[in-house]
Amino acid sequence: MGEISTEEAIRVAKERGLDLLEVSPDSVPPVCRIVDIGKWKYEQAKKERVQRAHQKQVETKGVRISIRASLHDLGIRARQSEKFLNQGDKVRIEMILRGRERANEAFARERFGEFTSLLAVPYKIEQDIKREPKGLSMIIAKGRSNNSQNNDHEQAKN
Repeated sequence: MGEISTEEAIRVAKERGLDLLEVSPDSVPPVCRIVDIGKWKYEQAKKERVQRAHQKQVETKGVRISIRASLHDLGIRARQSEKFLNQGDKVRIEMILRGRERANEAFARERFGEFTSLLAVPYKIEQDIKREPKGLSMIIAKGRSNNSQNNDHEQAKN
């Protein structure tokens, strides 16, 4: 319609039985549209629903490993973690420490290193090894990493 005064725009909208919607109030002059506000709100909500439906919600899956677990057991958990990473989920690796195991945190951290070296999927560390009341945990996600162990593993595959 071009540039018209606010009073003129309101009059035209009322004649058509529609509403005046301010699209860009910060521009000079302000930009407005003449629309049916109920229909416009419905269309906006519909667009938002469709957009939300096409979005993948990233979940955090959990894997528990033990400080006493054998290398084979760690391998099984590593394959399970790879499956989660390939699905696009984050993986929270937990190590529950009981009794005197809590005193040997350095060994537990080494076990985390052994576990992550078994992962064939490139990963990045979202949250480094963190002390928690029941033990240790870390969170990893699929992606390129700065982790030298992971890069060495990738080069060995090629």
